[in-house]
Amino acid sequence: MDSQTSQSSQASQSPHTFQVDLRGLVDLLSHHLYSSPRVYLRELLQNAVDAITARRAEQPDAPARVRLYADPGGGLRVEDTGIGLTESDVHSLLATIGRSSKRADGVQAARSDFLGQFGIGLLACFVVAERIRVVSRSARTPDAPPVEWTASDDGSYTVRTLPAAEHPEPGTTVHLVARAGAGEWLARERVLALARDFGALLPYDVRVDEEEVTDLPAPWDRSYPSPANRRVALARHCHDLFGFTPLDSIELNVPLAGIRGVAYVLPSAVSPAQRAGHRVHLKGMLLTERAEQLLPDWAFFVRCVLDTDSLRPTASRESLYEDETLAAVREALGERIRSWLTGLAAGDPERLAAFLSVHHLGVKSLARHDREMLRTMLPWLPFETTDGRLSLEEFAQRHPVVHFTRTVEEYRQVAPIASAQGVGVINGGYTYDSELVEALPSVRPGTVVAELDADTVTAHLDAVDPAEELALAGFLAAARSRLDPLGCDVVLRAFHPLSVPALHLDDRAARHEQARAEAEQGADDLWAGILGSLRGGAPRARLVLNHLNPLIRRISSLGDPELIGTATESLYGQALLMAQRPLRPADSALLNRAFIGLLEWATNGEEGR
Repeated sequence: MDSQTSQSSQASQSPHTFQVDLRGLVDLLSHHLYSSPRVYLRELLQNAVDAITARRAEQPDAPARVRLYADPGGGLRVEDTGIGLTESDVHSLLATIGRSSKRADGVQAARSDFLGQFGIGLLACFVVAERIRVVSRSARTPDAPPVEWTASDDGSYTVRTLPAAEHPEPGTTVHLVARAGAGEWLARERVLALARDFGALLPYDVRVDEEEVTDLPAPWDRSYPSPANRRVALARHCHDLFGFTPLDSIELNVPLAGIRGVAYVLPSAVSPAQRAGHRVHLKGMLLTERAEQLLPDWAFFVRCVLDTDSLRPTASRESLYEDETLAAVREALGERIRSWLTGLAAGDPERLAAFLSVHHLGVKSLARHDREMLRTMLPWLPFETTDGRLSLEEFAQRHPVVHFTRTVEEYRQVAPIASAQGVGVINGGYTYDSELVEALPSVRPGTVVAELDADTVTAHLDAVDPAEELALAGFLAAARSRLDPLGCDVVLRAFHPLSVPALHLDDRAARHEQARAEAEQGADDLWAGILGSLRGGAPRARLVLNHLNPLIRRISSLGDPELIGTATESLYGQALLMAQRPLRPADSALLNRAFIGLLEWATNGEEGR
């Protein structure tokens, strides 16, 4: 290899510097990293606050002021009394994308005190500004002259030093000139609203045109004349912040995690699937209004607002980074809400009852996995039962065996008959209810829990005298032949209440078999064969006729098989409607046919008289 080739090879291997298209990067920030241009003001406040924090780390008595001045001509000026920058700082920090002043010498040790961790800072301001001018004087190097850095959104910038008189005190002033169409973001009222939203809890003196931005101490840290006054003040704060008046407020004080705040209990029920949006401040600066992963899933009935110095933000600083710290905080906050519930159960049953009337679903979700919470809530959680709306504790005291159904349909089928027979039943068809009933023996030793199905109900009904049933064999045969195509048997029993002529009973196995049979009928040969192979013991629904009911007695005395069939179809349809079962097309057709048949029978009988 000759020397020329060697030199060419070495040249091709020499490192190159990435070229950054600033306009493309701004577009990336505005459309993908940040949710709204409003975050530009948070970045300005954040840089100012971090600069003050850095200066105070070296000069504890240094002034701590941030001032924002909106220019009627479409500009904004932000002044701070922070650490400031030298000319070398400007070249290495402001003009180098991705580098953070928090990495500068002497600041690294105090970096946990800063809000910003990603060095994006001023770059976000190009979302609303076409030009940025920064004038800064270093507090660390008092003899250094002020320095001016001016940048445009085309990626160009200039740096020059200024006479000391142009910036006599240490600190930084940032001037923004609005880009076309973004002037509204720099208007005074918008700046004031954003500053108050982002910076109300900041620890320094922040003002917009001398109008105060900060509102300290935070509402949850203030002293109040009485607990009642505190509740009223926090309720007002919740209404101003979230737009609703809470049922109650829960203190969220976790010193080990550096968390202070409050959880507000929603006044109306919400779906467990609805993700709650919580307001999280990081060292006083609003991080996000939509933190979803802050609380356990079961705590969907509260909205939180808190300040923390331990949680990590994501790169956009608009959400929380999922890590072990967040998991520990989530558990600790869940424990605070759990303790609040326990305290209500022990000392304020009226407030607990008011809470559970709205949010029993959330507590049931918690109690599924927390046996102590289930034990605490036993006297309070409401369940639908044949004895009315009762707690599990009350129901278990009344009935030696706690019967329950797994579906609402099953409950509607058996509830009237079971109640008349003295059998108590809990409707376990609602969310979490069957799981909690089955867990009852684990927190109430000695309690017997049994699922109530169609076979159990039928077993509780009195059998008819064999001789009487034999005498009605023709009637039963005609009735069975009519309902056989529907996959339903007919049985005769004696039960109360007398007003119920017939009862339709099936279980999940029967419904499954019915659905399989219907699918098989509508399938092609291949699928019909596959579905047919899945046929089990062919469980069937049952129409239980009440031998004690006068109407059943009259129908059973009929001699016309066709009329018996029509009457049986009518009883079948009426039993389905009483159980509030959804009607299949075949059921609807049957009801229509039976109704017409009875009308024809009635009118023909009238003509023959």
